[in-house]
Amino acid sequence: MSDPIPPAIQSPTSAILRFSLILGGVSGACGVTLMALAAHLDTTGLLSTAAQMLLFHAPVIIGLGVLTQVRRAPFAPIAILLLVAGLGLFSGDLASRALTDQRLFANSAPTGGMLLIAGWLATALSALRLKER
Repeated sequence: MSDPIPPAIQSPTSAILRFSLILGGVSGACGVTLMALAAHLDTTGLLSTAAQMLLFHAPVIIGLGVLTQVRRAPFAPIAILLLVAGLGLFSGDLASRALTDQRLFANSAPTGGMLLIAGWLATALSALRLKER
């Protein structure tokens, strides 16, 4: 007789997992696009930095979504939101400055950076609050 299917595989896909897969995928795609643009258009290095941030964080966003599917991790959805918002502001501002010479708004990159730091701290807090499903 075969082993029973683990409960995490039997459970329906959570909205948080879908959300994180979509946002992680979009982040990765935008990162690759900005990296290609940086190779051809950017003399400032801002596009490369924006692309790297998007590419570095895409797997983390996906991983946090997977974590919410297999364990109860109350801080993981908060971490996802903070990371996505931070990436949007930070990378968006750098890309805007590189392509249009204009900021998104005053202090958008530093605000995005602070949100990214908060997202990483929320990720660390997730480890302290993990529970079985």
